Amino acid sequence: MKQYLDLLQKVLDEGEWQPNRTGIPTKRIDGAMLEFDLTQGFPAITSKKLAFNAVKGELLGFIRGYDNAAAFRNLSCKVWDQNANENAAWLKNPNRKCEDDLGRIYGQQWRGWYHDTCGRIDQLKNAIDLVQNDPTSRRIIVSAWNPADMDKMALPPCHMMFQLLVNVEQKTLSMCMYQRSCDMFLGIPFNIASYALLLELIAMVTGLEAKKLTMFLADVHIYQNHLAQVQEQLQRPTHKLPLLHLDCGIIKRSSDTIRQLELIQPDDIQLINYEHEDAIKAEMAI
Repeated sequence: MKQYLDLLQKVLDEGEWQPNRTGIPTKRIDGAMLEFDLTQGFPAITSKKLAFNAVKGELLGFIRGYDNAAAFRNLSCKVWDQNANENAAWLKNPNRKCEDDLGRIYGQQWRGWYHDTCGRIDQLKNAIDLVQNDPTSRRIIVSAWNPADMDKMALPPCHMMFQLLVNVEQKTLSMCMYQRSCDMFLGIPFNIASYALLLELIAMVTGLEAKKLTMFLADVHIYQNHLAQVQEQLQRPTHKLPLLHLDCGIIKRSSDTIRQLELIQPDDIQLINYEHEDAIKAEMAI
C-alpha cells in the first residue's frame, strides 16, 4: 500500500485549501492515479485496521441493487446510515420515501438503470455477459453516474464508473475505475478494497484470474479535521498484504453467473493473514 501512503503525503505537501459543500475545508490536489497488482496480495490498508466486514457488506448490497440503509446493516455495513438519515438535503428531498431510504444509489444504477424506451438495463449482468462472450470488447463499462436520477439519490456517486479488461491469452481480468471525489483518509482505503474485491468476484465467476486494479482519482483531498489522523497513520509501520480467500462453492450455487454473485454471503469472503495496526477513528463529512 506504499502507493496510497505516498499519495497521502503528496496531498499534505502539495494540496491547496479548498471550500466544499460539507463546510469542512479540504487540502486538495487535482488528479492522481493508483495501481494495484492483485497477484501480489489483496490491497487492504495495514497501517490502520480496514473495516473489511463493512467493505464486504456494502459491495454485496451494491451487487444486489439495495437502496435502503437497513438492508446494508443486515450485511454488517453501517456506512450508509448517516447519508440516509442525517443528510439535511436528503431529509428535505421529496423523493425520499421513508427512514433508511437511500434512493437510486450505486446498486440501483448497476442493476436497474432505467431508460424511457429500453426499460430496465442491468449493466452489471451485461458487463459479465461481455466478459464471457465478447472478451475483447472495449465497451465493458458500468456507470453509476445517471444525470436523470441525481435528485433521487441520498448522495451522488463518488466512484462513478468502472471498466473491465480481459487478456484473452493470459485469461486475466483487470479493472479501471474513475472516482470524482476522493476522501483520502476515510474513503479511499475502503474504495480500494471494495473495487479489488469486486474485480476478484467477477474474475472468479467468469473463470479468470484477477490481475490489475487502476484507479483514476479526480478531486483528491484530506479534510481539515482528518489532518491529525493522517499524520499519525503516516508515522506507523506497515505489514505484508493479506491474501483473499473466496469460497469456491460460490460458483456451484447457480448456473447463472449473475445469480452466483447475488448469492454470495459475507462469510464466503475472508482475508487470510491480515496483520494491521489499530483503527484510527475520524468523523465522516456529510
